[in-house]
Amino acid sequence: MIEMQKISELAEQIADIIEEYSHARVISHNDADGISSAAIICQALLRKNIPYHLTIVSRLEDSVAEMINETTNEGDIVIFCDMGSGQPDIIGKVLHDTIVIDHHKPVGDSPAKAMINPHMFGIDGAVHLCGATTTYLVAKGLDHENVDLAGIAIAGAVGDKQLFETANKIILDEAVEAGVISIKKGLKVGSGDIADILENTPEPYLDITGNREKIDSFLDMLEIHGDIDSMDNDKLQKLISIIVLKLTKRASPEAIDAAVGDVYVLNNEVVKNVYDLVAIMNTCGKQKVPGLALSLCMRDDSTLEEAKEMTTQSQKAIVNDINKAEGLLQKGKSIYYLIGDDLESTGMIASTVIRYIHPDMPFVAINKVEGKVKISSRGTRELVSKGLDLAYAMRTAADAVGGQGGGHNIASGASVEPEKIEEFIALVDDIVAEQLS
Repeated sequence: MIEMQKISELAEQIADIIEEYSHARVISHNDADGISSAAIICQALLRKNIPYHLTIVSRLEDSVAEMINETTNEGDIVIFCDMGSGQPDIIGKVLHDTIVIDHHKPVGDSPAKAMINPHMFGIDGAVHLCGATTTYLVAKGLDHENVDLAGIAIAGAVGDKQLFETANKIILDEAVEAGVISIKKGLKVGSGDIADILENTPEPYLDITGNREKIDSFLDMLEIHGDIDSMDNDKLQKLISIIVLKLTKRASPEAIDAAVGDVYVLNNEVVKNVYDLVAIMNTCGKQKVPGLALSLCMRDDSTLEEAKEMTTQSQKAIVNDINKAEGLLQKGKSIYYLIGDDLESTGMIASTVIRYIHPDMPFVAINKVEGKVKISSRGTRELVSKGLDLAYAMRTAADAVGGQGGGHNIASGASVEPEKIEEFIALVDDIVAEQLS
């Protein structure tokens, strides 16, 4: 794949630039892709004896540039992971040399000393190469022995719901060949008791999710119980078949792909099941304790039990919010949306609704928390093929009301003032209607 060869060559050039500096200031996003990106670059820096100072942030804004300038010294290199391509104005406010390692669609001309982004090579960063897999290429540029970090990179891609075709598949195949990842067929869920999984896991979202009484009745009918990892193949296939039947009633084709297929086992990591690790990273990011997840990705197991318990409680809250969300849904002319208060995860709610409940139109989840408004929007690959570009819709509508927005064509976010919510929704509805007309 010539595009992969070209981006790998740029990754090596960026690695050479990083090695010119004696200290790195690393800034990364707080979701699974961002945390895994941070873990990869920090491990690679450690192995090169380059000290670093890392901060995980929820979004890139002016205050982040100010914070960087207050915490850096002359001669530092500032490395942005999983962010920066869409905010050249903010990157420009950083006083020191910057490197952007990102997969979001670039906007304008970057003032960074160097930038690496799959879109620069015709690779769609929304589905074929994420922040973590792009960061992994830079880590390999620093040292080819960093192939052992491929498991964390793949976790980032799973967290961003990417496809394992073309670019990501090259990295996956490399990881399997090196023994870093093993693949088994099954349900794309974490490890544990199947009843607990169906009760507390937001994906796959079924008509019984969150209802223990219905789940127990369902499993009794199938005569299936116990740990999913020790389940015999006949029972596992029976369970999968019934779940697929449930999904075909109202979910999108993408939902079935997301629920059944290849499960990645991360042989080098503290958390072996990729879906468990992704859930932990997302939870710790949302709960503002990304260091817990980062330490696991850096292969320190001292925080494992705390992170697992926090994740279980968070997932229960998310499932409860999704169950409630079905009654809060509103319909525009081109989108479904909801406006909620103190929701656990707008991103997960939006992803679940678009995949499992209403895949026919894009979905926007609006969450009011402590006087702030956080917004997540999601589409499907089919809607994108028809012209949907949520990054443009969210950015344009947010800009029009004095907020911020951006992301990918299939998944994007925004923040606006509380009094601007209705105006924002109306603008997004109009923009999406024009895109899909």
